[in-house]
Amino acid sequence: MRRIKRLAVALFVLGAAPPAHAQGAATAESKGEYVARAGDCVACHSVPGGKAFAGGLKMGTPLGAIYSTNITPDPDTGIGNYTFEDFDRAVRKGLAKDGHRLYPAMPYPSYAKITDDDMHALYDFFMKEVPPVKQANKPSEIPGYLSFRWPLAIWDAVFTEGGAYVPSKEHDAAWNRGAYLVEGLGHCGACHTPRGWAFQEKALDDGSSTYLKGAELDAWFAPNLRGDQLTGLGVWSQGDLAAFLRTGHNDRAVAFGSMLDVVNNSTPYLSADDVNAMAAYLKSLPATAQQTSFNYDDATTKALLGGKQEEPGATLFLGNCVSCHGADGKGRAPYIPPLAGNPVVLDGDPSSLINLVLNGAEPLVVKGTPDAYRMPPYRVQLTDDEIAQVLTFVRSAWGNGAASVTADQVKALRPVTDPSSDRVIILKMR
Repeated sequence: MRRIKRLAVALFVLGAAPPAHAQGAATAESKGEYVARAGDCVACHSVPGGKAFAGGLKMGTPLGAIYSTNITPDPDTGIGNYTFEDFDRAVRKGLAKDGHRLYPAMPYPSYAKITDDDMHALYDFFMKEVPPVKQANKPSEIPGYLSFRWPLAIWDAVFTEGGAYVPSKEHDAAWNRGAYLVEGLGHCGACHTPRGWAFQEKALDDGSSTYLKGAELDAWFAPNLRGDQLTGLGVWSQGDLAAFLRTGHNDRAVAFGSMLDVVNNSTPYLSADDVNAMAAYLKSLPATAQQTSFNYDDATTKALLGGKQEEPGATLFLGNCVSCHGADGKGRAPYIPPLAGNPVVLDGDPSSLINLVLNGAEPLVVKGTPDAYRMPPYRVQLTDDEIAQVLTFVRSAWGNGAASVTADQVKALRPVTDPSSDRVIILKMR
């Protein structure tokens, strides 16, 4: 299955892309490789079945597709002729060796925070440890009259912040390490922070309550990572978060969408201290809104088990979902997530739920070991009306109390999430 990344843009700005599926080396053998793991560089600069870091990942935009570049040390088609200063400008400032500005599909607004020491290690890794691959970069498919890049200079001046991460004196070393990894190398905000009119991240750090509030991206809704009780991580413990980053699942959730790529390529390779630091930082982010705690209601369970279900969605749930998620909606921890009280189920934007039911979940592969359980696709088996009905049931069952899903919402996502489609998704600015 050919995987295409689709992003919306402002008139001349390309936003940060979610990672693609790719696997690099099995273990980090140097500091530079470790930094590359933390930055998940292999994800966007590789394609399934291709050579690591050789580029070629297609990213669709309303203006035409662009492709990630070859960042192996090949002198002709890669970055073999880059000095450290050239490399540093590209990664932290979005300026290529020849002076042209990179589209911010490269997350340099976040990478700007990488320290000098880590930048030197990263440069050494790419120049000395990554095998050179002679593979020409693919030209963009943006028409010439729209491909000018000078407006990016204005975009950079308005929406980016220069300078490496500066530790906060108000927090301890672990919190600061977590902030550095989340805000900088991990560029978590590229997916989880809402974007503005020019497709810029509305916040780049914890100084704003908008940061990591959750955002629609590539037909998914990247969840709220703040402390909201119902739609965020308020009920997650630091241990829950650490387990999720290490394995892609815990008793409350299983990775899906672009987060699969992060788990497949990045976070399980980090040290326990770094994973715990990231978890500590995320748990420190306050809620964006006052929300009451979720209260489980077993009325749905009794109705399902007693054969008294009346809603059309309930019958569909029994026929397609109950064997994995259970009549009680509690799932089968830690591999099959609960539906009762799940922040993804409760979120106001049902995009991720619709996408999962239509297309299922792609493989979760932690350090080479694939997960045995995976959400199957129902694109063929269920109509738009049926998917809307079963999701409406799930979002209202067991005390969930979330809004209904409409057939029109499913209909809108069905063609653009089709694995065989190259259609561009136009995203909402939130």
